[in-house]
Amino acid sequence: MAEDFFVREFPNGLTFLGQRMDHVSSAALTVAVPTGACHDPVTGQGAAAVASEWCLRGAGRRDTRQLNDALDALGCQHIESVQSEHILFSAASLGRNLPAVLDIYADILLRPRLEDSTFESCRALVAQELEGLEDEPMQKCAFLLRERFYPYPLGRSIYGTTESLRTITADIARKHLHRGLAPHGAILAVAGHVDMPKLCDQVERLLGDWPDCPTQAVETQPAQGGVVHIPKDSAQVHIAMAHAAAPMDDPSYYAARLAETVLSGGMSGRLFTEVREKRGLVYHVSTRYHSLKSHAGMFTYAATVGPKAQTTFEVILNELRRLGDGIEPDEILKSRAQLRSALVMQGESTHARSSALCQDWYHLHRLRDLAEISDHIEKVTVADVLEYLREFPPRRMTFLAIGPTSPDVAALNAQ
Repeated sequence: MAEDFFVREFPNGLTFLGQRMDHVSSAALTVAVPTGACHDPVTGQGAAAVASEWCLRGAGRRDTRQLNDALDALGCQHIESVQSEHILFSAASLGRNLPAVLDIYADILLRPRLEDSTFESCRALVAQELEGLEDEPMQKCAFLLRERFYPYPLGRSIYGTTESLRTITADIARKHLHRGLAPHGAILAVAGHVDMPKLCDQVERLLGDWPDCPTQAVETQPAQGGVVHIPKDSAQVHIAMAHAAAPMDDPSYYAARLAETVLSGGMSGRLFTEVREKRGLVYHVSTRYHSLKSHAGMFTYAATVGPKAQTTFEVILNELRRLGDGIEPDEILKSRAQLRSALVMQGESTHARSSALCQDWYHLHRLRDLAEISDHIEKVTVADVLEYLREFPPRRMTFLAIGPTSPDVAALNAQ
């Protein structure tokens, strides 16, 4: 393991990860707690999203205002978010301030106030986010497509539904948090200009006796898949489709990322060239890789006007399938360059690195430095990508359209 990494697993199930970055003045922490949307109660979908807001409405001796003031006084930039498997708490500040930030987050994790008086505003905010998806069709497509593509409840929308949000009470959310806000399987990752052994001692002092309460394994059901059209009176037709890809722990993961980049890596990507530049069918078209623990997919999205929807669908499907027929060496060279460029930029961001540490540990149970990732990218050949595409071809696709009409997608079932 690279010498700038620090790993400590505590008896209560919490893992502390650190990466010392001497070339920066900042530091960031990411806490991943395994109580994401897939763990929501069946009758309380959206509970994790509400809970992630509620945890910041006072903790320990501080009420909401005092908590926000304390973080602001430290110059802390923080984000709370929900994924399928985790609630994420992320914070960044100057490296010298991170120990004080960590003190505050220990209160948030161990002693959130969860007062009835602050609950309703949290639920209202999540309901507003859900309603806002009507104005963000690209994001709505992503949520709905994942819900149908992944085994249930792994793809469940983080916002739940309008009906489920109405059923969530303060008691339901509080019980859900008390059960799920626990160290078993939790990851705390820090990247930046800090003394990692000293910070680890602080983590042990603050969180070493965090009471353990193992979360129950999620029981999955087969994915819905299939084809769905959601009628909407709009000028555009939003087209989204997904097919299986190699998860992060699969040996062909890097080949999958190169295949994604050949298809959708900027203005030289095949989809941009064929769908937008040559034919003028869309303003935006892309394919993006997404991975959960044991499942992954390539998610393709495009928005076009009704009369062009059929042609747009056919051209995109053809490009997805044509990729397996052959890739030019210069396409791989450009894709490598793009991935390595993204890697360098990630390496300069403490927030990106702390998040990547969490992701690596969760998916791989080890940490990768940027040199290792770059080396793997460099070694992927055209033959490797074509072999990957033979193993994960664009078949048995899940399809979703939002708009006044939907293209005829009979070709999805054609080999």
